[in-house]
Amino acid sequence: MVHSMTGFAVQNRDLGAATLHLELRSVNSRYLDLSFRIVDDLRQAEPALRERIAARLARGKVECRLNLQANDAAPRSLAINGALIAQLADAQAAVRERMPDAKPLSVADVLRWPGMLADDGLAFEQMQPAIAGLIDAALDEFVATRRREGDKLADMIRERVVRMRELVATAAPRMPLIIAEYQDKLAARLREAVATLDEDRIRQEVALYAQRIDVAEELTRLTTHLDEVERILKTAGSAGKRLDFLMQELNREANTLASKSPATDITGIAMEMKVLIEQMREQVQNIE
Repeated sequence: MVHSMTGFAVQNRDLGAATLHLELRSVNSRYLDLSFRIVDDLRQAEPALRERIAARLARGKVECRLNLQANDAAPRSLAINGALIAQLADAQAAVRERMPDAKPLSVADVLRWPGMLADDGLAFEQMQPAIAGLIDAALDEFVATRRREGDKLADMIRERVVRMRELVATAAPRMPLIIAEYQDKLAARLREAVATLDEDRIRQEVALYAQRIDVAEELTRLTTHLDEVERILKTAGSAGKRLDFLMQELNREANTLASKSPATDITGIAMEMKVLIEQMREQVQNIE
């Protein structure tokens, strides 16, 4: 049930005289980073948008665009402000009484007078319910796209986990034989190089070195971390940061496995693990 931080959604609402257009898009981010591009007529909607988005999302750089587009086909009405035109006529009469040569106002001058034509547009209060429904619908679509993307990321990570388990299963039974063979070779070299050492001292040195190259603990921790990765992929909620931490731990164990093992085949297994871990890490950066 992990979610990707990459998502996109668009919703529209026809209000008759105009159409509300809401667009949500997001990319990766360590935190929830919200930015808004809203037309001035709808700027009051930003707090509600911010609250609703924050309630549904945990991480990601999210851009929200809210526009109001006039419908050209919608009928428009021109309502003249009667009280204002009466005041304007009285003011013109008073002016011309004192200044008879003053040029009278034209029809165009009157119509352009501020407040002369009543605004038949929708008030923000009328659009609030539509805006609330629009953001909820957009967020439903947006979260669904992030969930579908998250399912694909989780499947890819599980494939790598399965391969890493196969590598651990290959390496684990090899280690006792590798250690025994290396002990025999080391003991023979010590006998050849230092004739004065007794057998007890040789066995002590060989046993000490065997402990240094034993990677059983690293293989066990790798399995434990892989179990935790699979558990997190099955749980709901924010998982990206926890998975990123586990990728660091897996990489640490793989590095130790590569540095401690004296056998080339085990070193090759560790190198393949590191490649798989890096592939998982790249995808984990996209998870919320």
